[in-house]
Amino acid sequence: MIGFLIALLSGALMSIQGVFNTQVTKTTGMWVANGWVQITAFAVCLAAWLFTGRESIAALGKVEPKYMLLGGVIGAGITWTVIKSIAALGPAKSALLIVIAQLAVSYLISLFGMFGMDKEPFSWRKLGGLVIAVIGITVFQWE
Repeated sequence: MIGFLIALLSGALMSIQGVFNTQVTKTTGMWVANGWVQITAFAVCLAAWLFTGRESIAALGKVEPKYMLLGGVIGAGITWTVIKSIAALGPAKSALLIVIAQLAVSYLISLFGMFGMDKEPFSWRKLGGLVIAVIGITVFQWE
């Protein structure tokens, strides 16, 4: 149950953050806003690290495969794409499309066991759920 609630909170925070970042971009520009997001995230993580346990930073050198360390680079790309999509489509349509893309890519990652994840068998039920979500987006956008 806690995982369910945390996932809901995550989605809500992503939507709010996307709107905030889009508004900041209107005044400062894309890369200033994106940099601000990343540096303030770093500051929060540094503060949390200082107060909660101080795991070894040197352990990053032991991460294998090394491409797994690209999460921050991907994060900058996520911030850029969210800002651009909200500016073009608005927050609701953007969020719907982002969630559908997350579902589809996450299912493919699980299906093929990519990036060290456990391989999951194909499920018509899950594919059907994805198709229903796409139909939901179509209905939502219908004018």
